[in-house]
Amino acid sequence: MTCYAIGHLRNIEMGPEIIAYLQAIDTTLAPFEGRFIIHGGRKHPLEGSFAGDLIAIGFPDLARTEAWYASPAYQEILPFRSDNAEGEVFMVEGVGADHRTCIHCDEPGRVHRAR
Repeated sequence: MTCYAIGHLRNIEMGPEIIAYLQAIDTTLAPFEGRFIIHGGRKHPLEGSFAGDLIAIGFPDLARTEAWYASPAYQEILPFRSDNAEGEVFMVEGVGADHRTCIHCDEPGRVHRAR
């Protein structure tokens, strides 16, 4: 199942270390088939507010997402980002093309959770 590395970054210091991080990250993704899905694009608010930038990198599965994050190549550049930006970074598993939100809605008392 597709998995995503998600970053919600704020207060980014656009100095030489962030530039080095941006120049190097694509090379760290390639061995794990990772690719940017969202990279701080322009936001079009619908509800509420959202400060900062959103980054989403897609991988074929959780194992490759974890392997990329733990890889020596990524760990080498990670401080360039983490020392120059605030925010949260996490992994989230996607759903299949056939996913439906209410597959058990007709069963009272049953709570649906993504698998």
